[in-house]
Amino acid sequence: MIRLAVDAMGGDDAPESVVEGVELARNERDDIEFLLFGDEKQIRPLLSDDKNIKIIQADEVITMEDEPVRAVKRKKNSSLVLAAKAVKNGDADALVSIGSSGALLVASLLILGRIKGIDRPGFTATMPVMNSDRGFTMVDAGANADAKVANIEQYALLGKYYSEHVSHVKNPRVGLINNGTEADKGDMIHRKMHDALQVMGDNGEINFIGNIESRELLNGVADVVVTDGFTGNAVLKSIEGTAMSIMGMLKDSIMHGGIKAKLGALLLKDSLKKMANKMDYKRYGGAVLLGIKSPVVKGHGNSDPKTVKYVLFNAAEIVKSGYVESVKNHFTKVAEEKAAEKE
Repeated sequence: MIRLAVDAMGGDDAPESVVEGVELARNERDDIEFLLFGDEKQIRPLLSDDKNIKIIQADEVITMEDEPVRAVKRKKNSSLVLAAKAVKNGDADALVSIGSSGALLVASLLILGRIKGIDRPGFTATMPVMNSDRGFTMVDAGANADAKVANIEQYALLGKYYSEHVSHVKNPRVGLINNGTEADKGDMIHRKMHDALQVMGDNGEINFIGNIESRELLNGVADVVVTDGFTGNAVLKSIEGTAMSIMGMLKDSIMHGGIKAKLGALLLKDSLKKMANKMDYKRYGGAVLLGIKSPVVKGHGNSDPKTVKYVLFNAAEIVKSGYVESVKNHFTKVAEEKAAEKE
């Protein structure tokens, strides 16, 4: 049984959307136990039944307005902190929250801890690809606005292992987001990032395909995309916004296009549904914080129950995949080799 520690009070519509999402997930899968941390007086009435669901009382809530470091240190009885401690103590296998990204990052670092050898954990997001049912993985999607060359090297490895173990991609193609595909494109830091990744590619550590432009991402140019958190978050939100706008425009055209538009939509119903599913970024299961000792998954603050369900399924898949263990083994081996070289 996979055990997920869920911050039931995090998110814009918590606990209602979180609890409903948990029940949707529970009704589809019976191999997951959900530990809901929050105010039992609010959570209990929302449950139709408590099969595979446990409520753990939490008297405090970390809000989106709270300063992350101060909140995590002071609100020790908050739903997020108690959920993180449950994972730390081995009572749960993964941490899931729809609340504050900053607070989740701080709680993960202070309570769960980084994998030895990882400098800065990064958020990864899986986004749709037009010509495939499998999306691409992007690291970092917002954890660190500023990134050094060493961080990008680690993101490439973290993304590679995630793509292999969770997305089941063999020898994933790794690309660096830049303003052109040529090796000498970009500012000085991006040129250094490219050169460092090229060395890793030449050494066989990753399958590096070079610089890539953001306009090619949805065409499946790479399986793993690495970048700094500022750029990654901007790209992520641009893709999400574009997807919503396209679907909104299409729906509006059908609804206000007269009888011909409605007849055409009826004939294309299956194709339009397939396109809508492909463009639905919600089904890709939120952002995963890579580089932490246990799986941590973050959903959008405005997640609806369906989105929460996919976030929970993604967390369960990461637990099953053995991703974290593979990363720990890699960086432990690297640390041992470096130590041996110094002797």
